[in-house]
Formats: sequence, structure tokens, C-alpha cells
Amino acid sequence: MTSLKDLMTWRYATKKMDPAKAVPEEKVEAILEAIRMAPTSSGTQPFEVFVVTNDEMREKIRKVGWDQSQITEGSHLLVFAAWDNYSADRIDAVRAHMEELRGENEMLSQYFENLKNVYLPRDETVNHDHAARQAYIALGFAMLAAAELGVDTCPMEGFDPEAVDEILGLEKLGLKSVTLLPLGYRQEGADWLLPMAKVRKSRETLVNEIN
Repeated sequence: MTSLKDLMTWRYATKKMDPAKAVPEEKVEAILEAIRMAPTSSGTQPFEVFVVTNDEMREKIRKVGWDQSQITEGSHLLVFAAWDNYSADRIDAVRAHMEELRGENEMLSQYFENLKNVYLPRDETVNHDHAARQAYIALGFAMLAAAELGVDTCPMEGFDPEAVDEILGLEKLGLKSVTLLPLGYRQEGADWLLPMAKVRKSRETLVNEIN
């Protein structure tokens, strides 16, 4: 059984993907399930994921994505799009879904009323940033799930979010793109990053213990 450390060592931000190798749909679905099951603040899941396989659409995104080849060389492109803001309707929908599965609960109702009292007066930018951070939690789960399945990924912030929003029609959905995740298979011998050592801070540099 492969250890978690081995999986994290194996994965890297793949720079060159093999366009001849497509990720099987069952593996894509497993990655999407990891995203769906990822934890988020108050269980709101304030984002959506777009699975883009259309070649023309991915070409357009590549043009506004710093011409990163993985966008079109991978077989699937995941676009994480966070809510542009929290609203009473959105929070009420989360509560209604929980009540559907758990039953009505006065404590649960009060919790979400308190949540609205905190979130709704806040600036839209603050709320969108908060929603985006929840999407990033799911992004981490997606990359680890992909590694377990032997699928390569490359998380991307190097793109024009407003242009991607326009290409995918996100504004009318109340969403803003925050990160991209191509799925594919590394092209060995063509990826300059693959043979290089993984570089991370030492534990002593990264971790501060307060006893």
C-alpha cells in the first residue's frame, strides 16, 4: 500500500502532459467525489466546479491562461469557481439541504441565522475571498485524490479570472473563477520539472511549536 508521504512525493506541478493519454472517466469521477466530500466552513460548499473537455473552450482558456500547455494537453480541465458573495438565499439553501438530510433542528436554524448576521453585512470582496478559500481546501483534496489514482495535475492561478468568467458565463451564475486544475498524464522526457528534486522548507524552518 502506497503511503501518504509517497503520494505527496510522487505528485508535482506537471508542466508537460501527454495529449495522447486521456484520464478515464471513472478516475475523473473519483476526483470530483473527493472535491464534493472536502470540508468547508459551516458546510456551505460556496463554490462550483466546471469540468471542461471541449477543445475549443480549452483553447480559449489557454489564451488567457499564460499559454500554459497543460490546459489543452490534459484531457480534462477543472475550473473552481467561488460564489461572488454570500446571500440569504444561498445560506438558506444550505440549511434546507441539511434539514432535508438531518431533520429540522432549532439549534441548526439558529446557527444559520447567526451565520447570516455575520456574513451578510460584510463587504462582497471579503465574502468572495472567504468562499475562494473553501474552494482551495477542495483543490487540495482533488490533487491528493488524483495522486492516489496515478493522475497528474497542475494547480494554476496564472490566468485572467475575468476572461475565464466571460468564456464560461460565470457572472450570470454569481460565480468567479479562482483556480484551474488540468488532469492528465506526465509526458516523461519532455517535462523539464520531472527529474528535479522536490524542494520544500525543512520542518525546523516551517514549523513553530508553542508549548
